[in-house]
Amino acid sequence: MSDDFSLPQLGEHDAGLDADSIREAPTSPKSAADLEQLFDVPVMVSAVLGNSRMPIGDLLRLGPGTVLELDRKVGEAIDIFVNNRLVARGEVVLVEDRLGVTMTEIVKSEN
Repeated sequence: MSDDFSLPQLGEHDAGLDADSIREAPTSPKSAADLEQLFDVPVMVSAVLGNSRMPIGDLLRLGPGTVLELDRKVGEAIDIFVNNRLVARGEVVLVEDRLGVTMTEIVKSEN
């Protein structure tokens, strides 16, 4: 068996195609419909209001009504994570009687 590999020759019907015309082929704009097969994939979304460190003994003494001091100030942007990856920052909003988050900044990935 031979290890030689050769490409097929282009016929006369392919004569109009050259490398430049193939590279310049128009691409259609992407839309949400292109991602339709991903619509049902579950993801974990977390909005982090802030963090706090404390000894386990203090943690065990927490109860209803305890105020827990966080490392963020009132009005400061909160972090929004998707599957433990920071994707955006936003603000807490009140929608009817529920809390929500409005995204104010998309964080670009470093990858």
